[in-house]
Amino acid sequence: MNDDDTTLKEKKRPLRVLHFVSGGFSGATQVAIDLCAPDVRQQTMLVLRRRISVDPNERVAQMRARGMEVYVMPRWPRLASVLAVARLCRRWRPDVVVAHGFSEHIWGRWGALLAGVPCLIHVEHNVHERYSPLLRWQSLWLAQRTCAIVGVSNAVREALLREGHPAGKCHVIVNGIDLERFSKGLPWERREDAIAMPARFASQKDHATLIRAAALLAQRGQPVPVYLAGAGKPSWMRRAQRLAQRLGVQHQVHFLGQVSDVPALLGRVKLCVLSTHYEGLGLGLIEGMASGCCAIGSDVEGVRECFVHGESGILVPHADATALADTVQEMLAPGSRAPEIARRGQQWAHEHFDRRRMVSEYLQLICGN
Repeated sequence: MNDDDTTLKEKKRPLRVLHFVSGGFSGATQVAIDLCAPDVRQQTMLVLRRRISVDPNERVAQMRARGMEVYVMPRWPRLASVLAVARLCRRWRPDVVVAHGFSEHIWGRWGALLAGVPCLIHVEHNVHERYSPLLRWQSLWLAQRTCAIVGVSNAVREALLREGHPAGKCHVIVNGIDLERFSKGLPWERREDAIAMPARFASQKDHATLIRAAALLAQRGQPVPVYLAGAGKPSWMRRAQRLAQRLGVQHQVHFLGQVSDVPALLGRVKLCVLSTHYEGLGLGLIEGMASGCCAIGSDVEGVRECFVHGESGILVPHADATALADTVQEMLAPGSRAPEIARRGQQWAHEHFDRRRMVSEYLQLICGN
C-alpha cells in the first residue's frame, strides 16, 4: 500500500469497497460475490458488467434480497464503460475498487483512476487472456498505479509475471468455495456410476474430449452417463451437442444448462471431470472434490494445483480422449482406488479451499489488518 492507502487504515468507518466484474457469473463473478459478504470492516457494492448471453435479473434479485448492493451496467463499449465506472465512483465514493478478470480489470481501474479512488486492486482469474499489445500496455501502465495485483493461483501469478507485471505487487490468494454447500453428498456406494462436469461452454473448456471419451466407453460396452452442467456461449454448446449426435451418444450425454443446485448433482455421482485447455483454478473440480466425487482433471495449468495427483485426484493428458476413457473405466471398476481418492480429495478440499480463508486473506489485503 502507498501513503494514500495508509489513511484508509486510520478511518473509523468501514471501508467502502466496490467490486467490478463481468456479469457472466463465471468463477470470477462468484469470487466477487463471496467478497461482498457482510463484514464489520467493509461496506460493499457489486458492479456487474452485463454479458449478452446471460440474463442476470434472477440472480441479482436474489442477491439484493440478501441485502447486497448490486448495480448492473449495460455492456457498453469500452470507453463508455470506463466513464460509467468513473461516474459511479464519484457518486458512491469507494475507498477501494477491486477490478476482477479480463478485460474488466482494465476498464474498472481506468474508471476508478479517473474518479480519484485512492486504492485500486486488480484480480486476475485465468492463465491465458487475450492481451493485445495495446491492452498489455494499458494493464502494465495501470499496474504502476495499482496497490496490489492478485492471482487466484500460483499459475496465474506466474502468468502475470510473464506478461511483465511487477513481481513486488503480485500476490496469490487461492480461490475458495462454500464448503458447507458441497459437503452433503451421498455415501460412495449409493452414488450413480456417472460423470458430472460443471463448466460453462466456452473455447477454454474441452467438452469435446469428454464427449469423445464417453463414445469410447460406449463402444467398450460401458455407456457411462455424462452430465454437463453449465450455460455459457450457445454456439459452443450447439457444437458439443452436434458432436454427441455425430458420435451416437446424444442419449448418454445430458446437456443440463444452468443448474440451480450443483451440490445435489455432484453429491449423487461418483466422478467429477474437468476436461479443459487451461484454468486459473478449477473451481468446478474443487466443488466436486468437496462433494465427495473422485476428481479427474486435464493435466494443464490451474488444474494441477487442485489436488495431489494419484492421491486426492487424477490428472489425465490434455485432450486425450482415450486416456480419459481409460481412467474413467479404471475408477468405476469394482475394487478401484476411487473411493479412497474421493475421500482424500474431500479432505484436501476442506483443508485448502475454504471460502472463509479466501475472504479473510482479501480483507487482510484490502483493509490492512
